[in-house]
Amino acid sequence: MAKLTVPRVMMVLIAALLLADAFAMAPKTPAEGRKEAPSDRVAAAGPSAVATAEPGWSRGPDREIFPPAGKAFIGVMTHEGPHDFTAVNMFTAAAKRQPQVMLFGSGWASDAFDRAPFDRIKDRGMLPMLGWEPWDYRLGEAAIKKGLPTREVDRVRNEQTRYRLSHIARGDFDSYLRSWAEGIKSLGYPVAIRFAHEMNGYWYPWCELVNGNRPGDYVKAWRHVHDLFRAAGATNVTWVWSPNNIWDDSLPKLSTFYPGDAYVDWVGISGYYTTVFTPDYRPFDVIFDRIIKEIRAFSSKPLVITETGASDAYGRKAEWITQTFRLLPRYKDIIGVIWFEVNKEVDWRIVSSPAVAKAFAKGVADPRYQVTWSPDMLLRTKLED
Repeated sequence: MAKLTVPRVMMVLIAALLLADAFAMAPKTPAEGRKEAPSDRVAAAGPSAVATAEPGWSRGPDREIFPPAGKAFIGVMTHEGPHDFTAVNMFTAAAKRQPQVMLFGSGWASDAFDRAPFDRIKDRGMLPMLGWEPWDYRLGEAAIKKGLPTREVDRVRNEQTRYRLSHIARGDFDSYLRSWAEGIKSLGYPVAIRFAHEMNGYWYPWCELVNGNRPGDYVKAWRHVHDLFRAAGATNVTWVWSPNNIWDDSLPKLSTFYPGDAYVDWVGISGYYTTVFTPDYRPFDVIFDRIIKEIRAFSSKPLVITETGASDAYGRKAEWITQTFRLLPRYKDIIGVIWFEVNKEVDWRIVSSPAVAKAFAKGVADPRYQVTWSPDMLLRTKLED
């Protein structure tokens, strides 16, 4: 992110933008995406006693690795998720390539485990990635409908004491977690879980800067959830730790939020080219190099761009996409890119114009992205696999 230097005024502006974007996924897919915002925090204890069988539920010598060495997958996230594939079909037609991963959101307050969304994604030849969100996103929606001021809406969204990280870590949600662990185990194929993403911000109740959370609480909550799944035998999960891109020096370091390599399989990053904060054109490397460098100081896990998109406010969206696909081969440790195919405040979609669709289709036509996923594949968790 571009560095901001006018704290209070900009915080109000940013909070309003983040709030609006946070509901891009509702009602069927709870808020998952935001376009661009803050970042950074670990508790540096080593792995717990329950930890770290490799994900893969049944590892065999003949199972193929996804994605293969030297390849990267293309993923997609849409407003309706697996409840309506119209946007996915449009994305696929524009890209002239089937995405291999689909990210969708689910909130703890409203969603019991249901295998149908996972199966719908799997049956279309895509790996399901669950954006699993410990909150009640409906409270914020209701506050918006009431016309409450932004500050009050923020409070309703972020100050959900039931979902404090310490409550997760102490076992308040264990019955709920076990029901999901057993359900995902029963799927019989790999699933990625992006749990409590963008924890280094302040716009969700699981962020350590809000909701009565304290330093170190995020790591404790993550490890508790992870260990419960392990104890339940849900070893078909690939765990995706996913901070928001860095935009400011004022927040804690990313490492303070990191549960440890024993608890993480993929490291994800949210980052967008947007002109909200600055009219300056910023290519992929300017946006992502800083956070990747910081991550590499404490983890060597494969990287996934778990949310990205581009604004066309200055007519440079197609240019940004073209340049991004030229730059991506330099990042050998990025094994996947998930596009935020949503029109919300900003039209991030590749179907926003023929020029944008053409640029994206040309980019993903590179042999680097010619991969397929199938349920019997083992997900890559080491760069040297």
